[in-house]
Amino acid sequence: MKNAIGVRIREARLAKSLEQARLAAKLDIATRTLQRWEKGEQIPAGNYLMKIAKHTDVSAHWLLTGEGEMYVRDHPVPNILPLPTGRYKKIQLVSLPLLSSVPGGAPSLTFHPDYVERYISVDDVNDSQAFALEVKGNSMAPRIEDGDTIVVSPKLDIRNGDICVVRVSDEDTVKKIKIEEQLVYLIPLNPEYEPMAVKKKDITFMWKVIKVIKDL
Repeated sequence: MKNAIGVRIREARLAKSLEQARLAAKLDIATRTLQRWEKGEQIPAGNYLMKIAKHTDVSAHWLLTGEGEMYVRDHPVPNILPLPTGRYKKIQLVSLPLLSSVPGGAPSLTFHPDYVERYISVDDVNDSQAFALEVKGNSMAPRIEDGDTIVVSPKLDIRNGDICVVRVSDEDTVKKIKIEEQLVYLIPLNPEYEPMAVKKKDITFMWKVIKVIKDL
């Protein structure tokens, strides 16, 4: 798996006519780090895989799995759920990769897209880099509960009050956020859990949660 992802990263870079140093600069990493990824010595974390897909114009699905088309179509063939009459609204369905789980309690080990557990179909998601995560824990209950699936959009801007997947010092959690000058407050919706204050410099990324999917 490591080598396969590395081969696809190299293929995507060469197809874009990017030298290793150039792509590394776009990703804000050392060239040696990119070389290790391409050789299969390491696997980049999920945020870097998403960035590689963005800067090389390839499909994140293909980059992660090797399946499907290499490039995101400018005008994709819509996957429309057929309905028998014209009185219903047509719904465009999008297939998203479901990666490893993210904690809905205290921050825990980071999720890594070494493999895609499965794919889910959702509607009304306008982000080719979006993906899904399963939530573990109840700190965001009742809005987001243990076992729920959340859809995350890396490209959307973050505002105070948004619910986000946050990576802090190499650990991940899902929380409501409040941003101040030097701090970000991670606020659970469940009153049994305490909010946390973390320094901005310790945050690797904050990605907005745009959907919650519950099992019936």
